Amino acid sequence: MPEVIFPGPEGRLEGRYHAHREKDAPIAIVLHPHPQFGGTMNNKVVYNLHYAFHNMGFNVLRFNFRGVGRSQGEYDQGVGELSDAASALDYLQSMNQNAKHCWVAGFSFGAWIGMQLLMRRPEITGFISVSPPANMYDFSFLAPCPASGLIINGTADRVAPPADTDALVEKLHEQKGITVTHTEIEGAGHFFENDKMDQMIATVDTYVRRRLTETTR
Repeated sequence: MPEVIFPGPEGRLEGRYHAHREKDAPIAIVLHPHPQFGGTMNNKVVYNLHYAFHNMGFNVLRFNFRGVGRSQGEYDQGVGELSDAASALDYLQSMNQNAKHCWVAGFSFGAWIGMQLLMRRPEITGFISVSPPANMYDFSFLAPCPASGLIINGTADRVAPPADTDALVEKLHEQKGITVTHTEIEGAGHFFENDKMDQMIATVDTYVRRRLTETTR
């Protein structure tokens, strides 16, 4: 797994980049959970999402937000982390200038950052939000949501209760021109322990492969 260091707003950011030989492969970035609660790019959910995208033919980048691992800077309440994500996407795009598809995937805190990035970058064609913490963060900026995507969570999530995720999805469903698909994994907790991880990744795989065959946003 090639380690990469690329410039961020507060200094160097550390990442892992996995490329394909195919010309013009689609690109994806994967965003990790909360830096102050042990979140890193090597989180199990993030790691599995990374490989899921790679197995689907994407050039994938996951990275550590500022102040995590070898990334410089310090935690910045999500504001700086959004800038880090934008820098990561810039870096990924600079190496893949003709990619037709650009996806962002995020887990927990990373899902919140990913959705904000989606609002700022019209080139993003799809998103995966895993266990979005709708109880902790305001997602009302998603008006209108610019691209279709998948929101996936567990019915036994105690960190980000399913009721809050349902309310978020309800709001997004009211918007025209995009489709937000919502899948709940029965009995899964916030981190998709045990066999729930395979179930979650299989759902993501099926969804993304279907979207890649469609021409609409």
